[in-house]
Amino acid sequence: MSNVQSIAQTIVANVEKVIIGKRDAVELAVVGLLCQGHLLIEDVPGVGKTMLARSIAKSIGCAFRRIQFTPDMLPSDVTGVSIFNQQSREFEFREGPVFAQIVLADEINRATPKTQAALLEAMGERQVTVDGVTRTLLRPFLVLATQNPIEYEGTFPLPEAQLDRFMLRIRLGYPSVGNEIAMLDSQQFKHPIDDLEQAVDTQSLIEAQEAIKSVHVDDKIKSYIVELMTQTRKHPEVFLGASPRGSLVMYRTAQARAAMVSRDFVTPDDIKALAPACLAHRMIVSPSARIKDVTAESVLSEILSSVPVPGASVRR
Repeated sequence: MSNVQSIAQTIVANVEKVIIGKRDAVELAVVGLLCQGHLLIEDVPGVGKTMLARSIAKSIGCAFRRIQFTPDMLPSDVTGVSIFNQQSREFEFREGPVFAQIVLADEINRATPKTQAALLEAMGERQVTVDGVTRTLLRPFLVLATQNPIEYEGTFPLPEAQLDRFMLRIRLGYPSVGNEIAMLDSQQFKHPIDDLEQAVDTQSLIEAQEAIKSVHVDDKIKSYIVELMTQTRKHPEVFLGASPRGSLVMYRTAQARAAMVSRDFVTPDDIKALAPACLAHRMIVSPSARIKDVTAESVLSEILSSVPVPGASVRR
């Protein structure tokens, strides 16, 4: 796992040249990258959501496309459209911006649900079907979506099916005083993103994505993951608990987190550390709980503290 650790640390260090003082968020983004999972970056304006996406794309040297979502967008603006060629007398397919390796869906909640749904097949199956023809997307393929949780004017909340396809929800938050001063210094003459260079090659990243699958997950850890999912579905304050996809996400991200510290096995601490980013956006609290200001994060914290942590077992 040392090779995976080296690649992950290289990407994190490179991204931190642009995103200052947010190592936890950057590491979460790299976990998602290693797991080939899509990321929802949710925070207030101006904290670096778009810069995080661009920095990751530059660090791995992948084809990058940005989609600025607006209320008047159509699904064909995302997936592409067939245009009739007058000379050849045939229809030609013009690829949309989703045909890239890193796709930034900026302010995704400003588009209508119909347009948001244009990403569902791409995110779930890494392919796009237009006019009855299915086209496979490039590998690696990663959607990084941003949204502002404060401003609701002219926005459309993401449906549960869309939210469930995001592996992790990341929040950056405001920088500390020292980090904000360092940010001012770093941008005195130009933005550091302009000088950011590729840190790892695409093939090495793909090999690392395959390598994390060999990280050992004990049966007790698997049972622990499933018990956490079960409790989210049984909790009295929860209207809709985490889906089976949530179990798969916890399983895979825990493998990636372990590999990032050159460990070939998963521990309960990996599960606990990743649970808020993996599960909170998959849970819907009941209307009565919302009235009492109960959040998915607080329910998840209660579940994590109540479910017994599995003990160690000897690997043979």
